[in-house]
This record gives sequence, structure tokens and C-alpha cells, in this order.
Amino acid sequence: MSRLATTASLLLPVQGGTTSRYELATPRTWAKPSAPFTARKAYAAAHVVPLMGADNTPGAPAELDWESTLAFRHELWSYGLGVADAMDTAQRGMGLDWAATRELIARVGAEARSVAASGSQATSGLSVRDLVACGAGTDQLDPAAVPDGPRGVAMVLEAYREQLETVEDAGPKAILMASRALARAASSAEDYLGVYSTLLVEAREPVVLHWLGTMFDPALEGYWGSSDVPTATRTFLDLIRSHADRVDGVKVSLLDAEHEKALRADLPAGVRLYTGDDFNYPELIDGDGERHSDALLGIFAAIYPAASAALQAYEAGEASEGRGILDSTRDLGLHIFSAPTFYYKTGIAFLSWLNGHQRGFQMVGGLQSGRSVQHLAQVFRLADRSGLLRNPDLAAARMAAFLDVNGLAQ
Repeated sequence: MSRLATTASLLLPVQGGTTSRYELATPRTWAKPSAPFTARKAYAAAHVVPLMGADNTPGAPAELDWESTLAFRHELWSYGLGVADAMDTAQRGMGLDWAATRELIARVGAEARSVAASGSQATSGLSVRDLVACGAGTDQLDPAAVPDGPRGVAMVLEAYREQLETVEDAGPKAILMASRALARAASSAEDYLGVYSTLLVEAREPVVLHWLGTMFDPALEGYWGSSDVPTATRTFLDLIRSHADRVDGVKVSLLDAEHEKALRADLPAGVRLYTGDDFNYPELIDGDGERHSDALLGIFAAIYPAASAALQAYEAGEASEGRGILDSTRDLGLHIFSAPTFYYKTGIAFLSWLNGHQRGFQMVGGLQSGRSVQHLAQVFRLADRSGLLRNPDLAAARMAAFLDVNGLAQ
């Protein structure tokens, strides 16, 4: 990576309702990898771009700008990263309905097949499953309409089956997402074990299990049958140990590094731990000298050039350089994922717009309103300091326009 000159500056809002002039840093250029990664396996959980002329208000059907949405996935692949799609970063349960999700899975599977066939340097020899993993959940169900008890659990199982089949038919690796409907219907850990055991046996190929914490989705309180994390962890491990050959890995999004390290040590051989910890990812990916976490992260959609550079460093045996690059993005991750954490998607879409990956700053379901102007101004600052504004002049012009329409003219 190298630095280029820039002279752009902006008046940005600060605490107290005033503004302060911010001088953009000298931007970085980031090299793309010349071969697939082997030292760490990483998926960036990608967001979706709405059609700018669509309704895009809460409750409206999601209409996507397919050209921009799929182009962003190609951008991630060009940096050697896999894509985790149809996940919470893509606004599952927060604006992206099942009809649009089903089409997204089919389209990204087809795009991944074309990339796998192309044999480009960064993806040469990779399978569709290496290139993309997609979430299979139960969001075609309204959780409020799912009854408690066995009948509700049976409805959840059938919904999972439908979505799992959709993902497997399209070709990506399947990620069994946490289910709001199951959290509502289940009365015990045995209900979770019954549903997931059935799905693992029926899946055509090994899947990723996703444990999403309540900071991302409060409706998942008591997942795995208990609000006590150690108790829930025992159930989770019992499931994995009973079906270790059917589990590719686990994605853990609890934002608790010590819990993740302990769980990582207890996993059966061959089962990966894909960190979903968008706060502590540098130390978890770096590892402790004996074990490391792989990655399936929403923050990687925001920092993908730096993430790729870090993985290139690990590939070259330069662990300290890799850790340093990841550490340089930590403040941005902490800010984007700050409470209320489930609105992190707004910061990722905002940065995508600043970097020219979408025509306007809109999100399905009106989620662009999920963060304040001051919060998004800090996203701008921290992205700039991390070298993640790929065209500073464009980013500055868009930031100035955003501030102007929000009553903060330059």
C-alpha cells in the first residue's frame, strides 16, 4: 500500500452542535492478492443496494439495484474475500423480505459460478462454496403468528427446510441463521437440538451454524434454550459434537472475545470458528499462537481493502504486520457497531455510498435514518484515517452534499 496526496477539507459536526474543520489524510492505495488465501479463511458479510427510485420506506417490499448490489460482491471477490450474503448485514429481518432474499441468493450463486470459472488470480481454484455463503433462516414466517410449542417448532423446521433448499440449489455454502420464530416457539434446549439436528442430517453438505447475540437482535433472547451464556454454550457444543462432520464451522456474534476463545478451544477438530466479533476481530483473527479465528464479518464489508492487506500479510508469514493493519481499523469498527448495534448496517451503506459503490445514500426499509448526522460524520473521519476512502475528492463531495441537505452547509 502507498500514500497519495490530497488537500480536501470539510466542516464536520462535533459534539455540542458546532462544527470543526477536518483535513483529509493522505489516502492509501491497497494491493490486491495474487493468489487465494490459505492462512485464514474470510467472508465479508455484504450489504444490499436498493433501487434509488423505489419506495424504500419501512414495510415496503425490497426492490434492489441488482447491478450495484452484484458489482459490490465482485469488488469483494477481487480482493480475495469470500462473500457472506443474505445475512443480517444484508438487512435480513430489517427491510429485506424473503422474496428479495430468494432472488439475491439465486443471483449471487450464479455470479459466484462465473467467478469460479474465470480463474482470476485472487480466486483461482476456489469453489462456489468458498466464494459465497448464504443465510438460510425462517423469515418467511411472522414470528408473532408462530404458536408456542410443538406445532410452532414444526413450522420453523419446515421454513428452515425451504430456505436451506434454496441456498443449496443455488450453490453457496449454507449458513443456518438464528431464528426469531424458533426463539418464540421453543420451550427448551431440546427443541433447538431437535430442529438443528434434523437440518444437519438433511443438509447436502456441511453448513455454518450462526449464533447471533441480542445486541444484534433482541428477539433472540434465550437462544439455545437459555439466557445464561455458559448453559447455552453447552447446548451449542453438544449439537456440534454430535454432528461434527456436518458442521463446516460456527459464526459467533456475541462480542465477547474471551467466550469465543474458550469456545474455539472446545470445538471438534475440523470445525472452524468464524469470528463475528466486530469489536475484537484483530486479536481473534491474529490468534494466540496455537489457535486463531477465521472471519465472517460485517465490518469486512466496510474495511475490505485493509482486511485483504492484512490477510496478505498473514499469508506471507508477517503476522505482526497483519495484526497492525487490522488494529488500524478497530476504531472504525467500534464506532460503526456502537449501540444500538443493530443499526451498524447504516454505517456500512454510508461508507459504500461515499466510496461510489451506490448512486445514493438509501437503504431498503428506510434504514438510512438509523444513525445521526454526527455519527455518520465520525464514520467519515475514521474511514479517512484508516485509508478507506478510495477517492477522497468524491467522498468529500458526497459528504458535503449530505451535510448540506441536513442543514450543515459548507
